[in-house]
Amino acid sequence: MDTSTLFSQIFNTVFPLASIVLVAFFYARVRPTDMTVANRLNISVFCPALIFSVMASKEFHIAQYVDLILAATAVVLGSGLLVWPLCRWLKISPQTLVPPMMFNNSGNLGIPLIVLAFGESALPIAVVLFLTENLLHFTVGMYLLNPKSNLLNVLKMPMIIATILGLIWSLQGWTVMPAVKVSVDMMGQIAIPLMLFALGVRMTNVDFSEWKLGVLSGFLCPLSGLIIAVIWYYLVGMSAENFAYLLIFACLPPAILNYMVAELYQQEPHKVASIVLISNLMSVGIVPCVLFYVL
Repeated sequence: MDTSTLFSQIFNTVFPLASIVLVAFFYARVRPTDMTVANRLNISVFCPALIFSVMASKEFHIAQYVDLILAATAVVLGSGLLVWPLCRWLKISPQTLVPPMMFNNSGNLGIPLIVLAFGESALPIAVVLFLTENLLHFTVGMYLLNPKSNLLNVLKMPMIIATILGLIWSLQGWTVMPAVKVSVDMMGQIAIPLMLFALGVRMTNVDFSEWKLGVLSGFLCPLSGLIIAVIWYYLVGMSAENFAYLLIFACLPPAILNYMVAELYQQEPHKVASIVLISNLMSVGIVPCVLFYVL
């Protein structure tokens, strides 16, 4: 692939994502927008529909993705282990810094990024990576902030229920009635653009009071993930194609959910807000660099 074609592909991958985020950002600046209901619908209805739609399709076979699931798990947990010792040096609580470094934006940014970079055929992989990160966030992540959390509540989450149903459908080889499939697919198609729009609206609340910590985290989050991904590749091994997906997953900025959880548990939410939002802003420069290497 020549340089001009490569840059064109990177632009065609990044620009659609950035444009939706920017439209949402400027709209919310002109007209303050409350995304609470939309986000709740996305988490409870549209994302589960997307997950089930992908997992219940004939082309989805969970056994194909075991290596990638294990590698993604290593990236998430390994990032936390790398960053944890730095907390004392940075004079910051591990409960504040470590979760955002572990749990990345594999939903709002990761799914559309992978699909645009590798095509619609990569959607199942993007969803599997998102589910891996999300499940770890609602188990390990919640335990880090509150060791008394009831992890059984995870089974009640719509996305987990959709995952279980999708797995059953896939393993049994069942098919979904055409009329039902169309309606589920249509609801699932709402999820990705709505994730990006919500990210843009959230960007209007960037907190620059902890900008130094935010900038440091903007480099630390993708760096820690990429280090673990490279170590996994050379120690455990995986196909070059899966390694490309893993690198994209590893370089993603922190998930917006980190801020919401920090606010819920009052774990220095103003610092977490700076970490999350500034890191997402910086990803505009970092992600294309990784795409340049991958593509």
